[in-house]
Amino acid sequence: MKTRIWFNRWFSTAYHLIESIKNNADGLEFEIYGTHPNKDTVYFQVCDYSQTEPVLESEEYIEFCIDFCKKHRINVFIPYHYAVEISGAIERFQEVGTKVLVSENNELMQTISHKGKLYDSLIDSELKDLLPEYSVVETAEQFKKAYDRISQNGKRVCMKPAEGRGGEGFRVLRESDGTLDELFGHISHKISFREVHKTLSEVPRFNELMVMEYLPQYEYSIDCLSYNGQLLAAVPRKKVAGRVRELEHHAELIKIAHTVNDIYKIPYVYNIQVKFTDGVPKLLEINPRMSGGLHISCLSGINFPYLAVKLLLTGEAEVPAPKFDIVATSIEATVVISS
Repeated sequence: MKTRIWFNRWFSTAYHLIESIKNNADGLEFEIYGTHPNKDTVYFQVCDYSQTEPVLESEEYIEFCIDFCKKHRINVFIPYHYAVEISGAIERFQEVGTKVLVSENNELMQTISHKGKLYDSLIDSELKDLLPEYSVVETAEQFKKAYDRISQNGKRVCMKPAEGRGGEGFRVLRESDGTLDELFGHISHKISFREVHKTLSEVPRFNELMVMEYLPQYEYSIDCLSYNGQLLAAVPRKKVAGRVRELEHHAELIKIAHTVNDIYKIPYVYNIQVKFTDGVPKLLEINPRMSGGLHISCLSGINFPYLAVKLLLTGEAEVPAPKFDIVATSIEATVVISS
């Protein structure tokens, strides 16, 4: 029987991750299962089996996942939705014969997945200089104090949910209100401090926000492959312009990846995001999962998704030296989802 792999409620670029697993150098065959609440999810087109999944909260969702693995005899579960909670229930998946591509250290998952806890955990580490100026706030008064402190240091201020994903909730704060030109122009992430403060003041307490210095320069994602405490590969991927990306042998960032590995020992595949200011890298976040742009890092010659699965199943994988100085982009393609 082919090894069965399940992707639950991923973002659309899981399409490429699934293709990478199927097109592996060892010629191994896999049966890919995919679920999502949206019946028109694009990665269903590269799955061997797909179905819509119910919209459930934490514990009910975990029960659904365990039942799904048991019913379909899933060998490898690659979670995105509720990955932190699934990490805490990993023994229950093992009991039904399913290996889960996620860290078994749930405390670590909780720390990394919350930006405030992540930053706090690095204050006394070798990476303390990687931290931007920040505060975690949950009241309007705390928000104002954090904004005043950072802006009085001559820095622009931005904010993001402490447990947000991707660009969700990211805003750059400014003193002035919007202009008519901006109203008729492109959608902007900029918003006035006054408007945000007014909105936050309407409730006594809100979900934790990261208020931090805005980092204006270039951004890198460092895709990492690791197993048993050893960093096997690190590929820095620079956001050049628009959708253009460059795979760059950036010694400073590769060193940061090794230090992150030494501190956290995140298994399998993960992603470190940094952004530069005045030529100095600052940490944005660490994602303990496959990144949305991982398929571009695979152009280095390292098939991250497949090798991560192979490490999970066998504990062994030959990892080639990555190729750098590759500039790539992606274009939208039309995919027929029904006819």
